[in-house]
Amino acid sequence: MSESREIGVIGAGAWGTALALVLARAGGRVTLYARNPETVAAINAERTAPSLPGVAIEPGVEATGDLATAAGKELVILATPAQTTREVSTQAAAFIAPGTPLVITAKGIERATGRLLSDVVAETVPDARVAVLSGPGFAGEVARGLPTAVTIATADTALAPSLAEAFAAPGFRPYVSDDLRGVQIGGALKNVLAIAAGIVKGRDLGASAHAALVTRALAELIRLGDAEGARRETLTGLSGLGDLMLTSTNPQSRNFAFGEALGSGAARPSDAAAGGPLVEGAATAPIAVRLARDLGVDAPIMEAVAAVLAEKLTIDQAIDALLSRPLKREHD
Repeated sequence: MSESREIGVIGAGAWGTALALVLARAGGRVTLYARNPETVAAINAERTAPSLPGVAIEPGVEATGDLATAAGKELVILATPAQTTREVSTQAAAFIAPGTPLVITAKGIERATGRLLSDVVAETVPDARVAVLSGPGFAGEVARGLPTAVTIATADTALAPSLAEAFAAPGFRPYVSDDLRGVQIGGALKNVLAIAAGIVKGRDLGASAHAALVTRALAELIRLGDAEGARRETLTGLSGLGDLMLTSTNPQSRNFAFGEALGSGAARPSDAAAGGPLVEGAATAPIAVRLARDLGVDAPIMEAVAAVLAEKLTIDQAIDALLSRPLKREHD
């Protein structure tokens, strides 16, 4: 039962902190690992988190600057950015007991290898029982207890009910899946497509263009997911369509906000790597394009985003290229 469960959350950013609050509300005793001593002090002494201004940290959450303390719990949540997954999981591996459930919460594909994060963790922590949490949720809303539904995917079907119970808190509803690849494909690629949706908004191309872009983005997501072995119902569920809808329509999404800034001229492609808010879609775009080409999948929106971010095309050139593509049947 979650009431007796000791849980470690590695990563005290906004999402990691929000999930720590969820796990505590579900009855867990949560140790939240933060690298920054000031963050540890703020959580433990002031019951506030720098990553979530205005949100009170509940009694069931304690912070630590010791990775071993958090990684040694009976359930471990990895809440660090996608591109640091290999580094952080490698560091934590020595402290994670064999057979420990390890839940990945980042959404992305490893840039250097093109591998899904579950594959990365299977290499770095081979004795862990790997799961992924994904779906439509903004950290601030989750932290405040606003209603949210997510998917927890694991190939270990015996583990799924226990994980769902650990996260099932008032306002936070987890659904389970065994489509580990599909849930990750949806979570990673929607970030790239959300940048495109933001560009449409920033360019003031209108509601009709935005609706068309999101619809065709979903078709692209499903095509690539099919080629990767994902189930279509996964990609039209919470971790696919649900997450795409959220991140392609709301400036709380860093990917959408960055795309909107690009479209309006307030940002440059290079700004995604300039130390500002994390834009996972910018890191994922070239990997997604490479993956699509390797699988022989048509992915024009993702290709356009990658070309704009690499400054191979201007935004206007990318729009013209998409609109001048040969006519075709909608579902081909």
